[in-house]
Amino acid sequence: MEGNNGPEALLSQEFFDAHLSPLGWQQVGNLRKRVEASGLTQKIDLVITSPLLRTLQTAVGVFGGDGESQTDGIDAHPSLTATATVNCPPIIAVELCRERLGVHPCDKRRSISEYHSLFPAIDFKLIESEDDKLWKADAREPFEEVTARGMEFMKWLWTRQEKEIAVVSHGIFLQQTLNALLNDCQTSPNQELCPRFTNCEIRSVVIVDQSIRGSCYPGTISGELRLPADVAKENIPREEVSN
Repeated sequence: MEGNNGPEALLSQEFFDAHLSPLGWQQVGNLRKRVEASGLTQKIDLVITSPLLRTLQTAVGVFGGDGESQTDGIDAHPSLTATATVNCPPIIAVELCRERLGVHPCDKRRSISEYHSLFPAIDFKLIESEDDKLWKADAREPFEEVTARGMEFMKWLWTRQEKEIAVVSHGIFLQQTLNALLNDCQTSPNQELCPRFTNCEIRSVVIVDQSIRGSCYPGTISGELRLPADVAKENIPREEVSN
């Protein structure tokens, strides 16, 4: 929200690894109700989240289980626990799906040790470095590199055995990645996948093996995208959440 006040707000150290605002927590609570009402929580096999505070809070707020409430930590919401592991899919943090890197302190992450204390239910084993070695104070990540990172993330995603996966990430990253996938299509099945995500927006995307059909299939699945045949293996739905 502070970023809407101008670019100078994005440069403020006050917003280092920004946490959810009260409105953000309200949006998370509303999305959780929608997800639970739709039965999606029971269908998801795995939640993958960017290792930034706002996405970690969103991941446990929307997809976390029903456990004891926790009020410790950075603006923790008492009704949305970070410790619960009951009746919820596993949650893992992955660096590849972070927001665009560099310059903006809000996009720099904390140490993994600090995250462990705040989110004991989240698996951080895939993150190699304790401190943030990717974020640079004097260089903003080019969009081309964000896109390349997004495609690398998609290739990694296809190595997972889970069938239904929720990805909690960021607007720029998701938009660049989806645009890159759509650009490989001969016919775009749904241009609504391309616009920038709003806060706490969820979109459902099915990604299929390109070798199954010769071109993109504008059929009944509104969000169908294709990976190259050497990457994609089968039809697997993905739920993507922005924050």
